[in-house]
Amino acid sequence: MSEERIYTAAVVVIGNEILSGRTQDRNVAFLGRRLAEQGVRLQEVRIVRDTFEAIGNAVNALRADYDYVFTTGGIGPTHDDITSEAVARAFGVAFGRNPEAEAILRAYYRPEDATEARLGMADTPVGAILIDNPVSRAPGFRMENVYVLPGVPDILQAMFENLAGSLAGGRPVVSSSIAANLPEGALAGPLGAIQAANPEVEIGSYPFFRGGRLGASLVVRGADGDAVRAATGAVRAMIVALGGTPVEE
Repeated sequence: MSEERIYTAAVVVIGNEILSGRTQDRNVAFLGRRLAEQGVRLQEVRIVRDTFEAIGNAVNALRADYDYVFTTGGIGPTHDDITSEAVARAFGVAFGRNPEAEAILRAYYRPEDATEARLGMADTPVGAILIDNPVSRAPGFRMENVYVLPGVPDILQAMFENLAGSLAGGRPVVSSSIAANLPEGALAGPLGAIQAANPEVEIGSYPFFRGGRLGASLVVRGADGDAVRAATGAVRAMIVALGGTPVEE
């Protein structure tokens, strides 16, 4: 039997405001969850500053390594929204007014509100395929396997739902999570043995401090539901054997 195709993705989060800590990213968690449901595994995230070089370098590196690349941020109407032009430079194509995108914006804005700054959101790389924006109408676009999306979470989510059905993927990734009221150090050895015995799943350990006690959330992920359930059962039994109480999350 041939090995099942695994589809992969990366995200480029663009914006000085993210790097400065002024704005907290909410898009990676959404994309990771929805891509997993589509059978696509998010495997890398890069946060880059608002420069042509940083954006272009990230896009070119990641599009060569992954099936899909999603960029978030930097496609609004202000002077520092340079993502669209940076992607054009990365692909080595011309950048300018997209007639289809301009028509969408002119139909949305009153004539007196269709400023040059707003119409600038209709500028795309030559050859771009538009991604519909059902919220504020300014479209994103796709260049080959690179999907350029806004940074505003509500808009990004609506746009992603419009394109999700077009993404090829494998079996959806399923997961389970169990909290253990035991320190991570006590879990490490037995958990490693469970991982070694269940190579078809990924098991992650994420420590926490709750109610004055150390503990860890143990997350089992995989495309095979039966394998996830079997490994989860082994994790639950391990916690009990160590004197802990497993709690489903």
